[in-house]
Parts: sequence; structure tokens; C-alpha cells
Amino acid sequence: MAYPLRTFLLTALAMVSFAANSVLGRLGLVETEIGAGSFTMIRLLSGAIILVLLCVWQSRSVSGTWRGGLCLTIYAVCFSYSYLAIPAGTGAIILFALVQITMLSWGLMRGERLSGLQSFGFVLALAALVWLISPSIEAPPLAAAAAMAIAGIAWGVYSLPGSSSGADPTAATAGNFVRATLIAAPLLLIALQINPEARPPADGIALAVTSGAVTSGLGYAIWYVALKDLTATRAGIAQLTVPAIAAIGGVLFLAEPITVRFSIATLAILTGVALAVLTPAPGSSKALK
Repeated sequence: MAYPLRTFLLTALAMVSFAANSVLGRLGLVETEIGAGSFTMIRLLSGAIILVLLCVWQSRSVSGTWRGGLCLTIYAVCFSYSYLAIPAGTGAIILFALVQITMLSWGLMRGERLSGLQSFGFVLALAALVWLISPSIEAPPLAAAAAMAIAGIAWGVYSLPGSSSGADPTAATAGNFVRATLIAAPLLLIALQINPEARPPADGIALAVTSGAVTSGLGYAIWYVALKDLTATRAGIAQLTVPAIAAIGGVLFLAEPITVRFSIATLAILTGVALAVLTPAPGSSKALK
């Protein structure tokens, strides 16, 4: 039996957690002396620990795949290095858009068809994203935007069916975090040889641990509980709020300005994604719920 208020609160908490990842990443990497490599490693390790402990407490067997772990590693590394130079809200909208575009593109490559409205939404979102990152005074640094785009693609691939094996998504996520930690560790050692980082400060470590254990690990676990009582459409609508929440967080905690370019591009991207993801596909008799 679904409890509407409980489902709403869990969904809201999960969306705030996902948006908080952008704010925490930007806070840690800009407002403290922690390096991007150290932030990534601490985030993955703390996420792995909290999720494994959660599985042990609930008597679940940790699962996951190496493919899922690799995608998670690419996402986490690119996410951190991008937030060295990109605002929280801008990073969130690029990340979110590329996740959805990747999943839609995968469906098209597998022969799925889009309605006229879905096609318009897909093109609108893609065009608005290109406009957002195209060179101008207000555009984000291209390298940082590209890194976040790669993070979004990696997360989109991670979210595709079959990337995380097992019927239990929390157990699969726990296993993927463990594998991502193992993959990231040698990469971090190599990166530190090429570009040494200062010893992580306490405040930077605290932000990385919060991002990994709370807003990532527990955030995903909460989201999976909420998903049990959400239709696909409502889940999609909920995720549309993440970039907006991240932008608000950037204003409140980082004093980041919301430019006209960002506002217009974000509105166009979210509108396009909503049309592409939430509109029934051709031949579908299912009404939106």
C-alpha cells in the first residue's frame, strides 16, 4: 500500500540529496583546499562504506557489476574535476541533460521510435544545451562543461538496463561503489604523481564524506524506496526539479549568480527533456499518470 505523504517526503528528500551533491562538490573544491582527486576518492569510499553497512544491516547480499563500477568511476572523476571551474546549477543542468539524452539516444539506437512531440523535445533540449555551453562571456569554461557532459553520459550508461545487475538496486549500487573505489584508487595514485595535491583539509574531507555517504549513498537508497510507489512519469517529473534545486543551493551557499542565459537555457532544456521523456511514445496506449 502506497502512502502519498510518505512517498512525497522520500521523493523530495532524494531530489534534495541529488542536488546537494552539486553544491557540496562545488563547496568542497572551491571553498576548501581539497583536490579533485582526493574529493573523488573520499566520496566513493564513504559511499561504498555506508551502502555496504546498510546492506549488512538489512541482511542483503552486495551485488553490482564491474561495468557499473567503471561507469560510476568515470562519472565521479569527471564530476569533481568539472566543479573546479563550473557553477553548481550549470553543472547540474549539463549533467541532468546528458543523462537523459544518453538514455534516449540508446533507445533510438535500439529501434525505439519517438513521436513528433518527443522528437521536438529531444532536439530542443540538445540545442539549448549546445547554446548554454557555446563560447560567450556567460558560458561556462568549455573543458569543465565537457567533463560534466562526460559525467552525464557515464551516468546515463550506468542507468541503462543491465548496467547494474541484480533485482535489489541498493545492493547493486553498494557493489558498484565498492568496485568504483577499487578502480579509482590506482588512478588517483597516478594522477597525484602527475599533478600533486595538498593534504586534504578537515573541512574538505567533511564535505566529501557528506557527499559520498549521505547525499550519494543514503540518497540513492532513499530514492529506490520512493521509486516503489512512483510511476515512471512521476519519477521523471521529480527528477526535473534537481537542476533547479542545485541552482538555488548555488545562490544560497555559494553566492552564484543566475544569469539570463542560464535561466533561458535551463527552461528550454527542462521543457525539452519533459516532452521527450514524459510524452507517450508512438503506439503506446498508456496514459501519463
